[in-house]
Amino acid sequence: MSDFKLEQTLTEAIAAELPFLRRYARALTGSQKTGDTYAAATLEAILADRSVFATDVPPKAALFRVFHGIWTTTGGTFDDAESSLEARAQKHLAGLTTGSREVLLMHSIERMPVSSIALVIGSSEDEVTELLNAAHREMSNSIAGRVLIIEDEAIIAMDLESIVTEMGHEVVGNARTRTDAVAMVNEQKPDLVLTDIQLADNSSGVDAARDILERYPDMPVIFITAFPERLLTGERPEPAFLITKPYSEDQVRSAVSQAMFFSSTETLKKA
Repeated sequence: MSDFKLEQTLTEAIAAELPFLRRYARALTGSQKTGDTYAAATLEAILADRSVFATDVPPKAALFRVFHGIWTTTGGTFDDAESSLEARAQKHLAGLTTGSREVLLMHSIERMPVSSIALVIGSSEDEVTELLNAAHREMSNSIAGRVLIIEDEAIIAMDLESIVTEMGHEVVGNARTRTDAVAMVNEQKPDLVLTDIQLADNSSGVDAARDILERYPDMPVIFITAFPERLLTGERPEPAFLITKPYSEDQVRSAVSQAMFFSSTETLKKA
C-alpha cells in the first residue's frame, strides 16, 4: 500500500472515531471545552508522530490509547481547577479508585469490550474487570440529587425515572415541551437535567437546554439522542454528557453518576 493510501486510511479511521472520543473526553472532564481540548491534543500528538497510533489494534482502541497517555501524563486534571466548577468535581473524584471512571465510561457509554479497554490503558483484562467492579461499587455510593427529566414519550420517561430513582436520586418532574422544561427548572431547581432531543409539539431538547443554561450555566445536562454524531462536531455549544439511543440502563446510570460529580448546587448529598 502506498504512503498516500496509508495516510488516507489513517485519516478516515480517526475521523470515524473522533466524535466518540469527544463524547468520552467531555464526560470524563465534565466540560465540552476541556474535553475537546484533550481531544485536540490527541490529534496533535498523532500528527506529530504517526507511530503513536497503533495499527495492530482496532482504530477506536488506538485513538483512545493516545488520549489515555495524554490524560494520565497530565494527571487527569481540569483547566483552571483551582477556581472553576471542575475544582469542586476534583474533590468528589478524589475518593474513587484510580482509573475506575475511565474504564466505566469506555465500557458503558462507549460500549467498548474489556479486551479493547485493556489495550487502551495497558492492563490485563482481569485488571480492567476489577476496575469496573470498583467503579460500580463506588458509583452506587456516590452523590445523590434532584433530577428533571425532559421526555415526551411516557414509557421512556417512566423507564428513566425508574433507573434514576433506583440510584437514590429524586425525580422532581417530567417535562414534555421546551416551555414546560424551562418552567420546571425555574420552579424546582434540579441538580441535573436529563433530556431527549425531539420533544412534543416539535420543540427541541437542545433549545430547552440552551434556555436553561443561560440562567443556570453550571447545571449538568445529559442529552439522549439516536444521532450522537450531530452533537459531537466540536462546535459551540454542545453537550458534555450524551447517551445514544437505544440506551441501556448501565449507560444511564454511568452518565448520571458522572454528571452528578460536576453539579455545583448545594442540595447534593451522599446517596
